[in-house]
Amino acid sequence: MKKKCVFAGTFDPPTLGHKDIVLKCLTLFDEVIVAILINPNKSPLFSEEARLAMLRKVFSVYPKVRVLAYDGLTVDLLRREGAQFYVRGIRNGTDYDYEVQLNYINMDMYPDMVTVFLPTRQEFLHISSSLVKDALRFHKSVDRYVPEEIRGDLRKYLQEDKRNV
Repeated sequence: MKKKCVFAGTFDPPTLGHKDIVLKCLTLFDEVIVAILINPNKSPLFSEEARLAMLRKVFSVYPKVRVLAYDGLTVDLLRREGAQFYVRGIRNGTDYDYEVQLNYINMDMYPDMVTVFLPTRQEFLHISSSLVKDALRFHKSVDRYVPEEIRGDLRKYLQEDKRNV
């Protein structure tokens, strides 16, 4: 039986930390589903289409990675995709505390689910999509924090945003 995992997030925008976690997943699973979960409580900087396009660029050379967007609960996505494993990237104790609480709620709704916590590499501990968005809002380069495949897209965003200021 094929081992599938779901790695879900907002990915606004995708970071080197996100890519690091997916690459780790590729060593453990037969298929990695990278899912943009549409959260009505968040106001993303980038549209769903832009985030999907960026993720597809980042993972285009990895045939075992599939990118999609999903509106609903993660446990429902796992069931729909026939995936038992839910991967969460962890940078620190705060991330762990938050994610372990969600794990218990998710397990109530989908007892067969297994949450896998993967720590990111040390050089990516300080990187978050929120910090990248802040840098972009202040017209700063984010090349050191995002995958090479989308740096041009984010530079283009910076140039377009400067014209709209």
